[in-house]
This record gives sequence, structure tokens and C-alpha cells, in this order.
Amino acid sequence: MVIDTQDKPQVPTDKTMLLEWEAPSRPFQKHSHEFYRTATALVFLVVIILLFIGEFLLIGVILATYFVIYVLSTVPPETIKNKITSLGIETGDHFHKWEEMQEFWFDEKNGQSLLVIRMFLGFPSHLQLLLNSVSPDQIKKLFANKIPFREKPEITFLDRTSSWLSRKIPLERTS
Repeated sequence: MVIDTQDKPQVPTDKTMLLEWEAPSRPFQKHSHEFYRTATALVFLVVIILLFIGEFLLIGVILATYFVIYVLSTVPPETIKNKITSLGIETGDHFHKWEEMQEFWFDEKNGQSLLVIRMFLGFPSHLQLLLNSVSPDQIKKLFANKIPFREKPEITFLDRTSSWLSRKIPLERTS
């Protein structure tokens, strides 16, 4: 049996740098004392209710989640280098191949522009990169023949629920 290697697509082996920029590793917003007081009161109320029901494991999960939210909103993110290469995207110490990426779009969070990439693999399901000084048009040109662009991402049940909850129970005043 003779195998013809010319029919197989050629995968580039050189890692040519296409674009590089520095940005914080995650979106960051410092919250007011009112936010922490309201969140603490809400967590305390839920914990008291769950204590009477006897759901001790759920209490632990809620307290751990509150602790993670507190730490992420008080500790500023580190600045990392993001690189788009001919083989994929390198962000910090992690490299993601083009074959792992499904689609991309642009979003805004806390007044910061984000590049969001949906991954085929389960974890991480989305890769979010802060753009800082990089324009979305530059990214679109580089990604044009690699992965498809989506104007607006599909809104899931979890997205709708979190939006509704944040509108109904604001933890701090916006004005």
C-alpha cells in the first residue's frame, strides 16, 4: 500500500509572529464599599436561611464563591503579553492552536474592549483577551481565514439569567 503524502494539507511548522501586545490578564473593576456591604448582607441572609435548612455543603460553596469574587475584585490583574502567531494565540504562558478555536467576536466589559474566542474544548470554553491599543480591524484581518467572525454571540439561558438578576438586584449604584 502506497501512501501519497502530497494530498494531505500542509500544516505550517514555523511560528511567525503576526501581532503582539501587552494587556492586563483579565478585566478589572474596583468596587465601592457599598458593593461589599450589600453583597455581604445578601450572602449572610442566604447563609442563615441555608443554616436552618441544614445545607452545610451549599453554605461552603456560597462562602467560597464570595471569597473568590472578593479577591478578584480587590487584587489587580498582572500585565501579560498576547501574541498572535501563524500557529495560534499565545497568551501569557498558554498557547492555543487555531484548530482549538471555533469562532470569535468583540465585546466590552467595564469600559474595556475584549476579544472573545469560543473554544471547541470544554475548558476553557471561552478565551478573553483585553485589546488595549489593538484595533478590532487588525484582529479581523489576521483571523479572516483562520476562524469565523460572529457579530453577536448567541445568548444562553445563563446569560439571560445573570443579566436579569443584576438588573433586579443591583449591588451598587451606577450613578
